Amino acid sequence: MALPPLPAPDSAAIIGALDLAGIAVFALSGALLAARLRQTFVTMAFFALVTGVGGGSVRDLLIGAPVFWVRDPWVAPVCLAVALVGWFTPRRWWERPVLEWADAFGLGAYAVLGTAKALAWGVAPVPAVLMGVITGCVGGIIRDVLAGRPSILMRPELYVTAAALASALCAGGTALGLPNAVVWPLAALAGFTLRGAAIHWKLGLPIYT
Repeated sequence: MALPPLPAPDSAAIIGALDLAGIAVFALSGALLAARLRQTFVTMAFFALVTGVGGGSVRDLLIGAPVFWVRDPWVAPVCLAVALVGWFTPRRWWERPVLEWADAFGLGAYAVLGTAKALAWGVAPVPAVLMGVITGCVGGIIRDVLAGRPSILMRPELYVTAAALASALCAGGTALGLPNAVVWPLAALAGFTLRGAAIHWKLGLPIYT
């Protein structure tokens, strides 16, 4: 993701793993949605790429960093490889909640990743949390808009809230001086857990009346 040098090797390894995991899982959610819509492989690959890199691209533009996937030779091939996986996924998998759970995993990982990168680039904690939310949510929003279905922002279910939780825990743990090797995985797990609970129990925020 082209982060500035990190002080601890274990931190670099964790953020690299979160990076590729978030990209791959978000790309998979885009590819599977295109599969559900019975689209061609070209459309599936485009959905995978846009979903995988959308949030991170917006984040990098906002914080003044080089757009990560343009400089990283692995990101685009990973997205295209995931599209191939989606293309050869049996049709019966399209009917299962793989899309929602893949998106939940990517949401938690990518929200933490975006917050960590923003903090590393000198962004203050509160804006860094917002950068994490943008990183985790924008790819899915773009995917939904392209698919012609209501964006997650227009539904009351817990989605942005889960990204905000992961981002806030990441920024808070960093501000307290806790080890990144502990903070980042736990923050990502918290975001995934909240989103997973929302999927399983249909949890949502109250709507305006």
